[in-house]
Amino acid sequence: MTKKIAILFICMANYCRSPTAEGVFRSRAAAAGLDPFLLIDSAATSNYRIGHAPDPRSSDHAARRGIDLTGQRARQVTQADFENFDHIYAMDRQNLAMLKTACPPRFHHKLGLLMEFATRSDSDVVPDPYGGDVDGFELVLDYIEDASDGLVASLRERIGRG
Repeated sequence: MTKKIAILFICMANYCRSPTAEGVFRSRAAAAGLDPFLLIDSAATSNYRIGHAPDPRSSDHAARRGIDLTGQRARQVTQADFENFDHIYAMDRQNLAMLKTACPPRFHHKLGLLMEFATRSDSDVVPDPYGGDVDGFELVLDYIEDASDGLVASLRERIGRG
């Protein structure tokens, strides 16, 4: 078997958005039959919540859509991640800038924004729902589902499963 395509999702604390992206994308990729070809993970640019489970609000809202986040634990992005992952998608421009600062220049081509794959939303970022109301967690799911569908379509073409 050829090397799996490794995809890493990034937000500030790996507590709300990036665990949601990992869970949603994992589900969408599995439904498309791509899971044998992918390695999927998420991480934080900060060290705020290392080892913690995702925000209970993220987990609850995701579960209502059939997405399980309960097995995830927050971790911080490492230098090895820049080498080992093929694609590293930030949830917003601030985290993308932090990644660009930490990432060796030879790996900058791996960095991007997840919302580049969205087709139903005109937002280029996934907003942080942490300090807001429950509607923010639903919006995050809507945006991430949209972008995940676009990313799955892109990978289907690349893998030859489309």
